[in-house]
Amino acid sequence: MGAKSFEDLIVWQEAHAWVLEVYRYAAKFPKHELFALGSQMTRAAFSVPANVTEGFKKRGKADKLRFYNIAQGSLEESRYYLILARDLGYGSTNGLMDALEEVGRLLEAYMRRLGSSLPTGY
Repeated sequence: MGAKSFEDLIVWQEAHAWVLEVYRYAAKFPKHELFALGSQMTRAAFSVPANVTEGFKKRGKADKLRFYNIAQGSLEESRYYLILARDLGYGSTNGLMDALEEVGRLLEAYMRRLGSSLPTGY
């Protein structure tokens, strides 16, 4: 039996838990970064489960995959912000990166399970 709600999706659950951690991490940034890097980082992060949510309700496979691909793009944008925060000395991002990788693997698997033949690069 399939998921009845986006909240039933493991990929959404893991992405949501990751976003909560990103928020906690960004909240510790220096004050001058809260509306700069902190804001960009959290926006990119919450875009991941938000696009999984939106894609869940789309009826066509192509529509679903488009939103899941947008989520993948937001995940990569988040990767850069975590690298930048680490390199600026705002704290270790190892745990967040590990969780990002897991969300990426789950998202990829979910997309493949839709039965798509994704072109190289997805």
